[in-house]
Amino acid sequence: MRLATWNVNSIRTRADRVATFLQRHDVDVLALQETKCRDDQFPEMVFNALGYEVAHVGHSQWNGVAVLSRVGLADVQVGFPGMPTWSAKEGQEPAAEARALGATCAGVRVWSLYVPNGRTLADPHLQYKLEWLTALRSAAAGWLAEDPSTPVALVGDWNIAPQDDDVWDMSVFASSTHVSEPERAAFRAVVEAGFADVVRPHTPGPGVYTYWDYTQLRFPRREGMRIDFVLGSPALAARVEGAFIDREERKGKGASDHAPVVVDLT
Repeated sequence: MRLATWNVNSIRTRADRVATFLQRHDVDVLALQETKCRDDQFPEMVFNALGYEVAHVGHSQWNGVAVLSRVGLADVQVGFPGMPTWSAKEGQEPAAEARALGATCAGVRVWSLYVPNGRTLADPHLQYKLEWLTALRSAAAGWLAEDPSTPVALVGDWNIAPQDDDVWDMSVFASSTHVSEPERAAFRAVVEAGFADVVRPHTPGPGVYTYWDYTQLRFPRREGMRIDFVLGSPALAARVEGAFIDREERKGKGASDHAPVVVDLT
């Protein structure tokens, strides 16, 4: 199985580009983040025509996650147990955002995850992010305890650079989110719960990134961040035979600001 994850930064804008990517790399399962559309706006027919089933959750022009599979799509679950809620406006009732979607594809349990950004170190959204990751860690540990033999893939945009060489210049991020110790500790907690970064051994750094901001010529200047990951349970990690980051997808007109991450399983 070839499994990929990609923060596509608007699926309606990039549906054709995603379709081309699927065909070029012969991808079996693709997890998408930041689709930025409601369920009824998702361009499902583009992918159905290529033989993919689609599961998607999106409530508005923000967030949104999906799983596309040509090897089966079962037991679709929106959100994970204990996932925190968020209110975008003061006085508005908190609600679950479209940030997590699980589906079983040919026996592999795939979770497409769009971890909250955190915004700034002083913003309440950072505490929301940390609570979200704590709840994910608890849920994921529960899945592993319930059935250690199930291959589970926690994939997506984690909005965390867990190591110093995952950003082009740590001094630039000295007072920023994504690299703070609480965020890194939350990421490590998921790893310590039994989920290994299965991509890094095949794509060693420094200078290996998955995201480059659109501003200040970040991409041509190679000023990026590694914030997109595939964390696998032991049963999944044992099946990984290769992985790569498709940096070419960050090039050209209409590119997302993220590159796809691809993992090959036996």
